[in-house]
Amino acid sequence: MSSPSRLPALAADAALALPPRRHTLHRLLGHRSLAFGAVLLALIVTGAALAPVLAPYDPYAQDLASRLLPPVWNPRGSWLHVLGTDKLGRDYLSRLLYGARVSLVIGACAASLSALIGTTLGVLAGYFGGRVDAAISYVITTRLAMPVVLVALAMSSLIGGSLKTVILLLGLLLWDRFAVVSRSVAQQLRDAEFIAAARAVGASMPYILLRELLPNIAGALIVVATLEMAHAILLEATLSFLGLGVPPPMPSWGLMISEGKAYMFFQPWVILIPGAALALTVLAINLVGDGMRDLTTPDGR
Repeated sequence: MSSPSRLPALAADAALALPPRRHTLHRLLGHRSLAFGAVLLALIVTGAALAPVLAPYDPYAQDLASRLLPPVWNPRGSWLHVLGTDKLGRDYLSRLLYGARVSLVIGACAASLSALIGTTLGVLAGYFGGRVDAAISYVITTRLAMPVVLVALAMSSLIGGSLKTVILLLGLLLWDRFAVVSRSVAQQLRDAEFIAAARAVGASMPYILLRELLPNIAGALIVVATLEMAHAILLEATLSFLGLGVPPPMPSWGLMISEGKAYMFFQPWVILIPGAALALTVLAINLVGDGMRDLTTPDGR
């Protein structure tokens, strides 16, 4: 009969004895923070994707006779506007759902552009080394010396705010972490046996980089992508709050907070609702990223 102290070890051995797919699923379901973050993120993405169906009103429709109505939990609230209305009488629930679309699109597109730039530079620097590594490392160091928020504010004020401008600007500013991680992993893998075997059979350089090296660093890059996506969403909200992000009347959580700051002492829900949505989205993405990092470590934390 096994002693109680050996039960965790026996459970771990039983989990390892499962088939690979079932073992992965077992680890995913056993990671509570990852499961919670994944469920929360799935709900947010579903709400954003189904915004045209779930939104009770047009997010741009104004009704000055119904301006600043409180949410339904307020004694003066009404089920006609579950989350109330803003200073122009626009339904807050509708703008919140469409604002999720804006935040998620900007976060995903900016992270994808950053991943493309940073991974390309990092893989080239880590694999070739020498002068290539020195030149790219100088570029990375220069980028790290630039304050992201100040540069984003300056460039956005010069170019003007728009959805495409914000995506392009954030994509060009958030690639450094991808470059650092991919460079470090590529340096470790460039002398690995499977890379040497690919060279021995006459594989071309693009084939080695794209088919042999890149798939082996994809796990680390996915974790970085989740963190940069959350970072991009926060930066977009910051720019929109300062009037340099997406232009009004496009629904944006940062813009909603900016428009409601004048009423924060009398109708605090006008900033609490979009602020809570922003915080929950960033929390969900970070929980997913942290959980994936734990699952992809060699010791399987």
